[in-house]
Amino acid sequence: MVDVHVEILLPPSMFQSKIYTNSGRSGGRAGRAAPQPQRRATPLGRDTDVQETLVRLDALARVMDSAIKIPGTNVVMGFDALLGLLPVVGDAISGVISSYVIWEARRLGVSRLVMARMVGNTAIDTIVGSVPFVGDLFDVAYKSNTKNVALLKRHLEKHGSSRARTIDVSYSVEG
Repeated sequence: MVDVHVEILLPPSMFQSKIYTNSGRSGGRAGRAAPQPQRRATPLGRDTDVQETLVRLDALARVMDSAIKIPGTNVVMGFDALLGLLPVVGDAISGVISSYVIWEARRLGVSRLVMARMVGNTAIDTIVGSVPFVGDLFDVAYKSNTKNVALLKRHLEKHGSSRARTIDVSYSVEG
């Protein structure tokens, strides 16, 4: 006997029921919903994956925005401000690194409004940060990655994740 466990990732659009009509494409059954397969999916997808992503994004935000405390002051800065010391290129690199937070938020299914706010935070940080001298001070004060992770957490607490859900299928084959 062989036991096989298969986990299939499905996009959220697969969970919308479709109405079949006699238009020729459906093969019959006018006005009846398609039979739904048995599935065990949680609304948040795999919670451990979401939690691992949040831990990873928290660490990235900490490194980029508040990894270094200047001795004798209460000023905390991250590698975003250090990269900003390199004219133009440093802020471009920082913007690319910051876009990873946005990419993960998209993967977790945040709304378009939250996504727009996150893109705006990163754009402000990248554009203003590229101005010589003033931008370097701005990079120390404006913590776009921390703001973006906070937006993502708030969205997930309120709405959950709408990313791909899973179907667990187990087969037993006796031979």
